[in-house]
Amino acid sequence: MTANTENDARGDGSAGGARTRLSPEQRRSQLLDLGVRLLAHRSLDELSIDLLAEEAGISRGLLYHYFGNKHAFHEAVVRRAADDLIAQTAPPVEGEPLERLLVSTTAYLDYVEANFEGYLSLVKGAAGGNDTLREIYEEARSALTDRIFREDAQGGILPDTAASRLVVRGWAAMTEELVLTWVQDPGGVSREELVAMIAGALPALVATLPGSAGER
Repeated sequence: MTANTENDARGDGSAGGARTRLSPEQRRSQLLDLGVRLLAHRSLDELSIDLLAEEAGISRGLLYHYFGNKHAFHEAVVRRAADDLIAQTAPPVEGEPLERLLVSTTAYLDYVEANFEGYLSLVKGAAGGNDTLREIYEEARSALTDRIFREDAQGGILPDTAASRLVVRGWAAMTEELVLTWVQDPGGVSREELVAMIAGALPALVATLPGSAGER
């Protein structure tokens, strides 16, 4: 490792304090976290190697050392952002199923509000034919869908059937559209009303399935 690269691989310390050496994995993770924060308020196309290098106070060459090229850098940042979305929208361990769904829905709304530009870039990129973004998007959507059934293992809201999974994917698409639209223009709908509308829609949709309690 060259002297410059070695210095770049060190973490920032407090003013006048010692600098902490980071492993390559730690430094790469730190750069991804910075990339996600920058992505929150700009589109993916606006997230450049130059911008990240400037914000991190390191050379462009070091960024290419960690990520290879701009495409790989964007993919890594979006994957980290998708992981953050899944983690930050996890429902509480305890509580009634609908209450936990309300908490998770509120967390999803919080995430989209705080990371609107980046999240919108992912959605548009997935819909616009970007194979990498579509793959990441579908992986995140599947993880969120699977979690609903895993967290509701006792069937408190819905049974784990092919029909229910189809309904959940449709509900997730509806939720995404409602939240993206509301963040841009609430249209007189309060935050509490939106969350209640989204969370209440899932059991209502499940009730329409053949053989459900709502169909009897």
